[in-house]
Amino acid sequence: MAIMGRPKAALILSDAERDELQRMLRRHSTPQALAQRARIVLRCERVDHSGDVAAELGVSQQTVGKWRRRFIERRIDGLFDEPRVGGPRTISDERVEQVVHATLTRTPAMATHWSTRLLAKELKLSPASVGRIWHAFGLQPHRTESFSLSKDPQFVAKVRDIVGLYLDPPDRGLVLCVDEKSQIQALDRAQPVLPLIFAHPERRTRSYLRYGTTSLFAALDVATGLDIDKCFRKHHSKEFTAFLELVEESVPPGLDVHLVLDNYGTHKTPQVKRWLLRHPRFHVHFTPTSSSWINLVESFFSLVARRVLKRGVHRSTFALERDLRAFLQAHNGDPRPFVWTKTADEILANLERYCRATVGEPNTFAVNS
Repeated sequence: MAIMGRPKAALILSDAERDELQRMLRRHSTPQALAQRARIVLRCERVDHSGDVAAELGVSQQTVGKWRRRFIERRIDGLFDEPRVGGPRTISDERVEQVVHATLTRTPAMATHWSTRLLAKELKLSPASVGRIWHAFGLQPHRTESFSLSKDPQFVAKVRDIVGLYLDPPDRGLVLCVDEKSQIQALDRAQPVLPLIFAHPERRTRSYLRYGTTSLFAALDVATGLDIDKCFRKHHSKEFTAFLELVEESVPPGLDVHLVLDNYGTHKTPQVKRWLLRHPRFHVHFTPTSSSWINLVESFFSLVARRVLKRGVHRSTFALERDLRAFLQAHNGDPRPFVWTKTADEILANLERYCRATVGEPNTFAVNS
């Protein structure tokens, strides 16, 4: 017996639409209501009668008809909820301005910074309202960051020199960022580490045992991300000179070598100066004082610290150096260039804005210096 009723428009899915609906079902972040609508549409492609789909998925026939019709009219966009007007605003623009102004210009009487509860009590608002206003304006009073301005009298010239090497390296030269990560400690926890399990992160004691130290010397090729490295138990000029010998052996002949170095005393000893005089293809570019951020090898050391040292357990310097070598070998097997993006003018302009905001006068690092 034929099923009577109004004829329905055919629901035909393209391959792209079918793939997108299936991805909605696989994603854990998809809301359940949206996933149910995707199931209805996928099933309606195979089953003509809405009653059969409704019985199979445990929903009403009206629900199946609604989302079938919405999909045919507007395709996948029709499965999403329409924008809703919501209730009227209860906080005026003047109250929002009060919150922002108080956050930026005042501090509470008994604290160093505002919390949502302190400011809400002060302005007779709810903590949730203060939190939403802070989020909308990107205000985070609970956070603080540190910095240090360089007092190097040659700051501008050094910034232009090093940034110029990053952005426009010499044709027949290699730019290497060189430094040592000294006094890396081989540490073991005082008690066994509890491994990661369901509903609990890895847990470890605060107390630890020391088993010696080592120093990692590294020369980072900015253009390729390859690293020349070696571990030494000490970090004096003797070890630094030995590392320079390794760099000399590793860099093909005929290329000039531009070394970006900080102002650590080991890099300026008479022994190192004599070595550089004997190797005229090496050119040294010292970073400004208190400006380690401009040496890209520091970003590489940060990577080493996060992936090897921070959660590593080592009961000897030998084990520590073995894990460092394994990481460095893997890194050189799949290197990524370290890309510098800011120009020297942009860096100096940021410093000028900082000085104008804090002092109210032009700073000594003007872009045109």
